[in-house]
Amino acid sequence: MLRTLYSKLAIVLGVILALLGALFAFATLVSTRTFFGEINQGLHRGLAAHLIEESLPMSDGEIQTDALEHIFHLLMVVNPAIEVYLLDADGAILAYSAPENVVVRERVDLRPISEFLAPASRLPIWGEDPRHSQRRRVFSAAPLGSAADPEGYLYVVLGGEQLDSAVRMVRASQGLRVGLAAGGLLVLFGLLAGLVLFAFITRRVKRLDRRMQAFRESDFASAPEPLEPAASEDELTRLEATFQEMAARLVGQLEELRKTDSLRRELVANVSHDLKTPLTSLQGYLETLRVMSDLDPEERRRYLEVALRQTRRLGRLVNELLELARLDSATIEMRREPLSLSELVQDVAQQFQLAAGERRVELGTDLPQGLALVNGDIGLISRALENLIDNALRHTPEGGRVVVRVVEAPAEVGVIVEDTGSGIESEDLPRIFERFFRQPQEESNGGSGLGLAITKRIVELHGSRIEVESAPGEGSAFSFRLPAPGPSDVPKTAAAR
Repeated sequence: MLRTLYSKLAIVLGVILALLGALFAFATLVSTRTFFGEINQGLHRGLAAHLIEESLPMSDGEIQTDALEHIFHLLMVVNPAIEVYLLDADGAILAYSAPENVVVRERVDLRPISEFLAPASRLPIWGEDPRHSQRRRVFSAAPLGSAADPEGYLYVVLGGEQLDSAVRMVRASQGLRVGLAAGGLLVLFGLLAGLVLFAFITRRVKRLDRRMQAFRESDFASAPEPLEPAASEDELTRLEATFQEMAARLVGQLEELRKTDSLRRELVANVSHDLKTPLTSLQGYLETLRVMSDLDPEERRRYLEVALRQTRRLGRLVNELLELARLDSATIEMRREPLSLSELVQDVAQQFQLAAGERRVELGTDLPQGLALVNGDIGLISRALENLIDNALRHTPEGGRVVVRVVEAPAEVGVIVEDTGSGIESEDLPRIFERFFRQPQEESNGGSGLGLAITKRIVELHGSRIEVESAPGEGSAFSFRLPAPGPSDVPKTAAAR
């Protein structure tokens, strides 16, 4: 329990309120004595001066010491709450009205007396009690003789033991107890109110903690359900939103890592398989040529052609792997520029006319009247077109037809590569752009399974996506769109044409 935020806040609040209650009780007891002292000293401020004028026996400016003790005794009888002391100019006690053997001081500090006699002094002022070595009391004082150069002082301690008894009675009174009890109840009420408020405030923290624990127990595999939008945005709302976003991103990244790991394993397996087949064939033919020296020239030439074809296949596979790795690299630099897609399609299609003739497949283009300008990397777009046309030719049987169309739109230009080939099974369509994916009938057509993956990546680098429509036995149509350049991007030479 002590590990929860609520319990820690509750303990801190309880300690603070307990200290405040103790300070309140202490301040109440101290203020009681201060209050009585201020009232008593204020009421009897001029008592010492009055005693000098009315009661102190004087003769020719001199104090009659023989009558002084009698006067002090009468004062004790009339007002036992006061104690009168006669001090010399240095504060030494000359005479007093207290009982015998109770005065323990020989002199009194004159600094409180000087402060008391100063104009506009603030009460209460505490002076030394001659009857105690440490205690201080309120008093009244007046100078003897000249105020500027006094011969001594009359020092009247107010209250004395009677004041202490009164203070003790007040402290033990029912009213003070009721006041302290009321203060204690207020402290308890504050504690309960604070606990309720803390519970209300920390409930969202507890909810967030439970959601985080559940997320951790799921091995970070499933993000928690989003919360209802809060009525007001505060630090906890932003914290919950940040956690929700972080959890969703973490789940997505973990899923992506799992997919990447699966693709990596599949890539290694496919590369190993695709490398092993031509290498085995190449090794077999070379060993045959080395061992069989009596082969006729025609058979030897046929063996060498097969070996050469396998080396070309290996070279093409390695080049495509390197190209795909370069396209996946974050440091790839694209050289975007305005270019005529019609002219580019015409040039690429011309490169495949010979291969199409050998396969007895008709290869044609359907181009618009204009230039069909797009903004892109001419090398990468050429590579994408080559892959699509080569893929269409390999899947179109003898007597079939492949057409490359360019379609203009207001802000973009589309390319469509259609063929009348074997088509793609519906269950294979979602995987057609995966690396090394090949349909069962493709195993013997020479494809590496990387061409469409490279094309897809090139189109994505241009901010677009490639689409495919196909039906078994009816052919396929691959298409993508490229953005048209703005007026400021079009070269003047192109615009003039």
